[in-house]
Amino acid sequence: MSASGVQGNVAQASSADDNAKVQRELDKLYSDWSNLPEGHKLRQFQDALKDILDETDYNEMYGVELVAPVDGNPAPHTTLVILQKFLRANVDDLEKAKEQLTAALQWRKEYQPLKVRDETFDADKFGKLGYVTRVKGATETKNEEDVVTFNIYGAAAKDVKKTFGDTDAFVRWRVAQMELTLKELNLNAADKNIPDYGKGPDPYKAIAVHDYLSVSFFRQPAEIKSASTKIIDMFQRYYPETVSYKYFVNVPLVMQWMMGVMKTLLSKDSIQTMTWMTYGSELHKYLGKSVPKEYGGDGVPLAETAITPNYGNAEVKQTNAAPASVAEPVPAVGNAATEETNAEETKITEPPATTTESAPAAPVAAAEQAVPVTGTTPEVTGKPEEKATVA
Repeated sequence: MSASGVQGNVAQASSADDNAKVQRELDKLYSDWSNLPEGHKLRQFQDALKDILDETDYNEMYGVELVAPVDGNPAPHTTLVILQKFLRANVDDLEKAKEQLTAALQWRKEYQPLKVRDETFDADKFGKLGYVTRVKGATETKNEEDVVTFNIYGAAAKDVKKTFGDTDAFVRWRVAQMELTLKELNLNAADKNIPDYGKGPDPYKAIAVHDYLSVSFFRQPAEIKSASTKIIDMFQRYYPETVSYKYFVNVPLVMQWMMGVMKTLLSKDSIQTMTWMTYGSELHKYLGKSVPKEYGGDGVPLAETAITPNYGNAEVKQTNAAPASVAEPVPAVGNAATEETNAEETKITEPPATTTESAPAAPVAAAEQAVPVTGTTPEVTGKPEEKATVA
């Protein structure tokens, strides 16, 4: 049955049961990406892709080569995965999704994050700050295995200026870590559909853990504020729909009074994706027993198996544990900017819509993007049974 025929039945349905049945038929029809109806937003997005690629003269997003449909055939599945992420990030607003994708492509052309991913960073500044690994048994996702990014901010607590003093260097390191995370998601091999907004979870997202052991929430220097401002803006604009759940661990008990305040600043979707815990040893209840011992699991230390950006100091253990096999995309022909281009040089006339990945207030967004900000605290939520797993 065609989409118009199903929609006609919706109008004629005389009961809640009839409506539900017809809606299921419509959802099934829309889940077939090989034959999307003309009125579907994803179909319209793919039809507009050629103009976007021509305008930006660049065709790589999250390590995936974007290919516009040709001769009436749909775009490749991996391209549709990326487009669906941008649609979901903008609550199915096609025009805003197109604007955000255009801006993100322009930024990637200038900033060259895939090259940043392969840069060598100062181990004394960043060597123990972040790790990318995998876990099995995460309670909040339906995945057999999840990619997890650990941000260990206590590693910078003793000398904040050394880590955050050079804002551009920290931002580049953070981009490298994010690109490693995306590589582990292996979107080039994605073969599952991502449901439309509000219809179910996106299986191609990572989990983020932000460890605040030994971090003060009351006396943060200006260097952290500067770095966090850039990271917040960059990640909201250019990395939508990349993180599914966020766990803030080793947060002082005294900060729990902020929970009610933060909830008033967050959307319901955002609240459902965040969990605050005072003790890091509780993390295994959410991510399974494969997490390291300090998080209540029986896994080996992160430094022994996790993936990190490249470091120039041999004393910091660097492994290439089971990296995902990702084909390098082919950027569109054009003049790419140098690696030294700063993120803020790409301008967007209007920020993307607030979604589960972009909170409405700067302090809240800072927590979502895992950088402590002067005078603020990370976002919090309740127990896992209080949270849904849908988008």
